[in-house]
Amino acid sequence: MYNKKTVSVVFATYREKNSIKAVINEFFSTGYVDEIIVVNNNAETGTDDEIKKTKAKIIYETQQGYGHAYRTGIKNAKGYYIILCEPDGSYTGRDLEKFFAYVNDGFDAIFGARTGQNILSSRTDMTTGRKWANVLVAKSIEFLFNTNQLSDIGCTYKLFVGSTLQKLLKKTKTTNALFATELLLLTVTSNLNYIEIPITFSKRVGISTLVDKWYQLLKWAIYIQLFIYTFWLQNYFLRKRDNN
Repeated sequence: MYNKKTVSVVFATYREKNSIKAVINEFFSTGYVDEIIVVNNNAETGTDDEIKKTKAKIIYETQQGYGHAYRTGIKNAKGYYIILCEPDGSYTGRDLEKFFAYVNDGFDAIFGARTGQNILSSRTDMTTGRKWANVLVAKSIEFLFNTNQLSDIGCTYKLFVGSTLQKLLKKTKTTNALFATELLLLTVTSNLNYIEIPITFSKRVGISTLVDKWYQLLKWAIYIQLFIYTFWLQNYFLRKRDNN
């Protein structure tokens, strides 16, 4: 709980069996978190056993996909504040204090940014290619939508006022990892009060199936950029129609 307001954390799991228990316990140990919802998205065998050793609640989503999983988790979250994160060990519950420091300034949404990491450090999962792919794509959002400073478009770690997030959820369409970027774009185009803050980003436990190889990273960066341009065009024509 923070300032007498309840806090929910939503995790989605697929290949985090070896990290999920420690991550859940770390978030609960901060003293801020009232509930943790873990969405089992066809996770590897043994994941449930690890979750059941904690106080987290398990929910099942059989439709495969990052977006499917987080949508299900958000719908079931009860907190006044809802935090989205990943249980792969790359994020830390200690950063919750950073998010709550900005809650007091009246922000509807607070986005974590991994791009402030020292890319020469052996402890970070933010490689040079991954950092600049995120920064360049984020700057295109700044330019196209004339919005706040952004440097990271793929970071899951976010805090929303729960009622705001539930409204945004009704507008979402993506079912894969584009869901994180779509939430950011919907926040921007809904004229919400938001800010991006630096967070810690460590090496994950296990291997990412999305951006482990350089060519996977390049393919994903192009895919996201096309998604952003398409979103901008759709938003442009909607505004033009509404103004006529």
